[in-house]
Formats: sequence, structure tokens, C-alpha cells
Amino acid sequence: MAEESQDGQEKTEEPSQRKLDKAREDGKVVTSKEMFVFTSLAAGLINGLAIMAFGPQPLVNWGDLFTLDAKTHIDSLIMAHMDYALWFLIQGTVIFGLPIMLVTILTQFGVGGIIFAPKAVSFKGSRINPLSGLKRMFSLKSLVELGKSILKVVFLFGIGFVVIVYFMPGIIWFPNGTMANALNMMTSLIPALIGGLLVGLLVIAVLDFAWQRYDFMKQMRMSRQDQKDEFKQTEGSPEVKAKIRRMQMEASANASKQREALDQVGEATAVITNPTHFAVALKYEVGSAGAPTVLAMGRGVLAEQIIERANNAEVTVFQSPLLARALFFTSEIGGEISEALYNAVAVVLAYIYRVDQGDVAERPSVDVPRDLRFSENGQLLEE
Repeated sequence: MAEESQDGQEKTEEPSQRKLDKAREDGKVVTSKEMFVFTSLAAGLINGLAIMAFGPQPLVNWGDLFTLDAKTHIDSLIMAHMDYALWFLIQGTVIFGLPIMLVTILTQFGVGGIIFAPKAVSFKGSRINPLSGLKRMFSLKSLVELGKSILKVVFLFGIGFVVIVYFMPGIIWFPNGTMANALNMMTSLIPALIGGLLVGLLVIAVLDFAWQRYDFMKQMRMSRQDQKDEFKQTEGSPEVKAKIRRMQMEASANASKQREALDQVGEATAVITNPTHFAVALKYEVGSAGAPTVLAMGRGVLAEQIIERANNAEVTVFQSPLLARALFFTSEIGGEISEALYNAVAVVLAYIYRVDQGDVAERPSVDVPRDLRFSENGQLLEE
């Protein structure tokens, strides 16, 4: 039966690489105690046999340390051999223990990998909570581990029993045989017994590793909702990504539209400014039935570019902050101006037309409707 996530959905999907990586950061990897037991015992046995086969002299030297000479005082004997005994113990520990330690490290490397996870060793109150400890002791996982331990003992006992039964005829004749026959029997019985137990431990280790890996991957399973949430965290929400793409396309289109509009500033009839923060280029054909249209408009740097191009093309630049802002916030490039601004724009265009004809005209006062008077931030100004 599949496990359920917090939202009630069944965890039926395989874990993603991101979830496995996050579990490694928390110190959660596949591990097998039985694999460690097998490899450690096997390494210890092989190491011990190698020492006995290739290095018997150290054992002889160790025995000499306990050989008492009647002519030597016991205190002087201890003092004379203390440093040698200590050095011998250090050598023995390194020679015997180092291979086992290396095998243990390689076992973890092969089973689940070697990691350093500070989170795994950080303090957690639940670890010293008696109630949490009782829950772990009587949990389903603890019962499974107990069952595995019982089966392991029974299995290994069975292997030992079979080996001993096999050699039982020779064991029965021990009392009637010679010491040489007994030693020959033991040299056959002990390797067979140890070998059988190691084979049994290998079988247990392989089965335990398979179970631990299955159980770990089962715990790491994800529901469909978990996958969606993770995708949103890594790739972003599809709706957000679509909105960002749409905004990028709009920004690109606006930028392209503004570049084209800048190229048309030279055809404008007038440019209304604020005086440098806003600029709106208008075009109007005398006698036309249509309203003035906006060729280009912008604020900041773009406004400065519009004014510069207007000056280069000898297009009249008229400063009227209120009108410039009203046109900017109520118009679109390529569209006609707001009907509410007809009179104000007409006054400006009439003045510019007279100036272009060479007449001397007084600069007009432009009246912008109160409901179209904006601040630089696009907010309506209070009366």
C-alpha cells in the first residue's frame, strides 16, 4: 500500500534527483548494518590469516615477552620490555585495525556514498525526548528490526548446526584418537564453520541491503502534488512563467515601437515637453478632419532623445508641463489625443503655425482640464 503525503495524496511516484540530493544533505542515505558486519568480519579474518601466514615472527616475539628467566628480576624484566610491548601493541593495532577501517569506509562508499551532513549531527530535542524514544522502541520499524535479528540468529545457528553435524563422526572419535588426529579435525572444522558463517552473513547482508534500499526509496516517494510543488520551486509556476514571457514580449514590442517612433519625430508638427522629463511629439495636418496623432512620447532619457531629434529636425518644441503630462498619461503612440485635450492642443498648434509663418505671436496660456492634471507620478493633482 502506498504511503500518503500531508495533503492526503498517495506517494506513488519515484523520487526526483533534487529530493534525493536534499535527503543526502540531511544525512539520509541507504545504509546496511549487516553489510558492515560481513565486510568487517571478512576483513578481520583475512587480515588475521595473512598475519599468521606471512608474519609468524611477531607472534613469537610477543610470546617471548612473557618468558621468565630465573636469573632475571621480574621488575627489571617489565621495565626492559615495556617500551617494546607498547610499540608492539601500536603496530598490531595499526596492522590489524587499519584494513578493517578502510574496508568499513569502502563499504559505506559502495552502499550509499560518503557524506558530511552537519544537519544530521545537529541538536534536536526529539532525540532526548522520552516519549519520542518510546515511540521509536515500539514502532513498526523496531518490530521489523527485531524480527530480522531473530531470523538472523536462527539462520546462522542453523548453518553452524549443519557444519557440526557434518563433522560429527570425527568429533565423536576425538577421545579415542591421537592429538594429531584431533588437530587435523580442528583445522578442517574451524575453517568450514567460519566459512559457512561468512557465507550466511553474506546472504544476510545482500538481503538487508536490498531491503534497506527498497525501504529508503519507498520513504522518498513523492505524490503528484509533491512533484508539481517541486517543479514550481525549481522551474517556477507555469502561470508566472507565462506572465513573465508575456511581459518580456510586451517590453520588446514597446521598445521596438519606441525606436520606430523616434525615427518619426522629424515628421512631427510640434513636441510638447515638461520641459525635459516628458516629451510628446504630435502631428497634425492643417485642414484634416482627424484629431492630432501622437508620433512618439517618452519620459526621462527617451524624452531627452525626442527633444534632441526635434531640435535637429527643426521641429518646434513647446514647454507646457501640465499639457505634456496630460498627453503622456492619456495617449498611446500612433493614436489620437484625448478629446478633452482638443482645445489645449489647438491653442498650441495655432501658436506654432503662426510662428512658423513668421508672425510675431505672444506665447499662449494653455488651459488643461482639471481632471487631466497629473503629477510626474501619474497621480491627479488636487485642486
